[in-house]
Parts: sequence; C-alpha cells; structure tokens
Amino acid sequence: MNQRPIETPDHEAAPRRGLVVALEIIADEAPAEGMTLQAFTHALGERAFGLMLFALTIPVCIPLLYGIPQIVSLPMIAIAVQMAMGRPQPWIPRRFGERRLGKSGLMQMATGARKWFGWIEAVARPRLLLLSGPTAERVVGAVFVVFVASILIPFPATNTLPGIGIAMASIGLITRDGLLVVAGLVIGIAWITLLVVGIAVLGPAFVDLFKDALKSMLGFG
Repeated sequence: MNQRPIETPDHEAAPRRGLVVALEIIADEAPAEGMTLQAFTHALGERAFGLMLFALTIPVCIPLLYGIPQIVSLPMIAIAVQMAMGRPQPWIPRRFGERRLGKSGLMQMATGARKWFGWIEAVARPRLLLLSGPTAERVVGAVFVVFVASILIPFPATNTLPGIGIAMASIGLITRDGLLVVAGLVIGIAWITLLVVGIAVLGPAFVDLFKDALKSMLGFG
C-alpha cells in the first residue's frame, strides 16, 4: 500500500480533546483524493476500539444513505469481533483497510459527528464505571456484532438506529460513561427487536411502512 498515513498534530491526545475535534482535524488535513481506511485508523491513533467504531459509525447514522454504510460495516464487524475477543488493540484486515474514503465523505463524517453527537460528548462524564470496563467492553463488542449485521441486511432504513446505538455506546466506552453505554445498547436492541418482530408479523411490507414513516418524520414526503 503506497499511501502514507495522515499525521495529525498530537493525535494520541484526540480523545482528551474530543472525538468530534479529532475527526474535524483528520478531515481538514486529508488529501484531495481522500484516504484509505488503514490511513484513517492510523490517524485516529489505533488506541481504542470505541474511537474507531465511533468514527466509522457516523456515515451509518445518516438516514436513508446507501452504499457508504455497507462499505464501513464489514470493517466494523471485524473490529467488534476483536473487541469481543478481548484483543488489546484493534486491527483491520488489509482487504478492508485498502477501501478508500473520499475527502467529501470525511468532511461529511466530521460534520455529522458535530451535528448529531457533539452535545452527547459534551455531557459525557465518568459514571457507572463497571459498565465501561474491560469485561463490559467484551460484552458490548459481542452485541455490536449483531447491530452491525443488521446494517448489512439489504433493506432500506436498517442502518440509522443501530448506528446511533453503536455511536452512543462507543462514546460511553471512551469517556467511561456507563450510562451512555446502556443507552446505546438499549437503542440498538430495541431496533433489532422491532425489525425481527415487524418482519415476522408483517413480512416485507414492514420495511416499506418503516421507510415511509421515517421519510415523513424527516420531512422527505
């Protein structure tokens, strides 16, 4: 792989400065052709599973977005599995790491992080520490695998809610906020339950009903 990893100023301190700020710096300093996932994770510092999952989840949270969530979901599963196995540091397989994120996509990721999760990060604080420790992190990783798997289902509108759940729980893991970890897991589990029950009762019509309801709430008609 020929691309040099992006170097960000003091990127090892990114979590202390804030997740959103770290993403904004990376997006601003990325070259015009964008960067590979491997270079992106290197710029994040490859220090924490939560930080990588939060960053990769941002495009997944965007309602009715297609393509990008599926690109990042496979690396997310790989990271979540490693997290569940208790690995000390995340690693992305080469075939995933060579996937490229465009400059515009990185800018949208940073903007989305600021818009949707900036306030959550601002109120996060250490609490319920048992729920953000090493053992809890392994359990959360196993649950994340299920969340990300639902994103791969070829139905519209299946990415947003599990993505939000992963993002919130990831912030909780990084900031040691057990309350946010629980909130993120509740959102994701509620969606998985709704998806399973809805499809079991209504069949494929459930997906169309949910998509129409989501469009109505977002003002898309």
